[in-house]
Amino acid sequence: MTDLQEFRAAIRAWLEENCPEEMRQPMSEADVCWGGRNWEFHSDAQRIWLERMAARGWTVPTWPKDCGGAGLSGDQDRILKEEMTRISARPPLQSFGIWMLGPALLAFGTEAQKQHYLPQIARGEVRWCQGYSEPGAGSDLASLQTKGVDCGDHFEVSGQKIWTSYADKADWIFCLVRTEPEAPKHKGISFLLFDMTSEGVTTKPIQLISGSSPFCETFFDNVKVPKAQIVGERGTGWTIAKYLLTHEREMIGATDSALFGSDDLVEVAREALGVDEQERLDDPILRGRIADFLIDEIAFDAELARAKSWIRAGQQLGAESATLKYTGTELNKRRQELIMAAGGLAALEWDFANAAGDEKASLWLRSKGNSIEGGTSEVMLSILSKAVLELG
Repeated sequence: MTDLQEFRAAIRAWLEENCPEEMRQPMSEADVCWGGRNWEFHSDAQRIWLERMAARGWTVPTWPKDCGGAGLSGDQDRILKEEMTRISARPPLQSFGIWMLGPALLAFGTEAQKQHYLPQIARGEVRWCQGYSEPGAGSDLASLQTKGVDCGDHFEVSGQKIWTSYADKADWIFCLVRTEPEAPKHKGISFLLFDMTSEGVTTKPIQLISGSSPFCETFFDNVKVPKAQIVGERGTGWTIAKYLLTHEREMIGATDSALFGSDDLVEVAREALGVDEQERLDDPILRGRIADFLIDEIAFDAELARAKSWIRAGQQLGAESATLKYTGTELNKRRQELIMAAGGLAALEWDFANAAGDEKASLWLRSKGNSIEGGTSEVMLSILSKAVLELG
């Protein structure tokens, strides 16, 4: 056997023995384990699964061992994911710390910052939120006005962020703050980390039309942030922000994102509309639309696989992450539209007041935000035209 074959056999045996049966069931957004200081496990199985995977460094398999990971190679990471998929194992932990902050700290953080923050992220001990967008700085993020005043050994941060996902549940925030007011807008921003329980931090949930909402307004009133909690040099936050955004766009664009519904489109349509004598969906027009969608989805899966192979090889996607973000979010909007078309009026029946976020109508309405968060579809097309296609 080759080393990778032996690795696969060992992974398979370990997963069969250690993954609880409950953690092999289909997962809705309500079943996600986010971790954090105030996290309450939904079951003993969820807690055990996280503890076992974190102990092996498999919540962040490719991170260095001294940062809470397992130091796996790209091929080993691929095998681990394939074997988890084979038994339908749920991710033991999902977090913005894993998807976004972790890669940024690995690239730009000091050794002390890596050793302090990354193991906590890997074990699910601290839950992070992202302080980027502001009421007057969305797509033009570099226009942000949240300011950090230099007070010697710390900054005093004042301002407002909006669309801060799970800010009311997060323990810490990674935040873009203007610390150099006289510098050009792209060069006066710093990347700060601070505790959400700090004096002067308040949050206010934002209710969406879909009912269930993770979004909040976040307010800072002279929040003291020690200078040791700045990532990179002062005024270089925009460089870090752009790097982090490529990882956010990869996450949002991925078809297995927790933002997206996991309903099998064909089965939903068959159940809602029935089949003809040839066992085909009994609506030729919708059948054609679904076929077109599935072809595009297969093409996207191929593109996603190619992108993941680049990442495993140690390459950065850079501007090409915009391809994944644009295509993935637009596909999900089409998926939700088709599910609603198949369900007809019955699909519109849901309990807004008690929405759990996984009803068909709620997912359909929620999908509209996919093409806004992480950069609008229009911004993604602009990035592709300039940075990838070089159209000027």
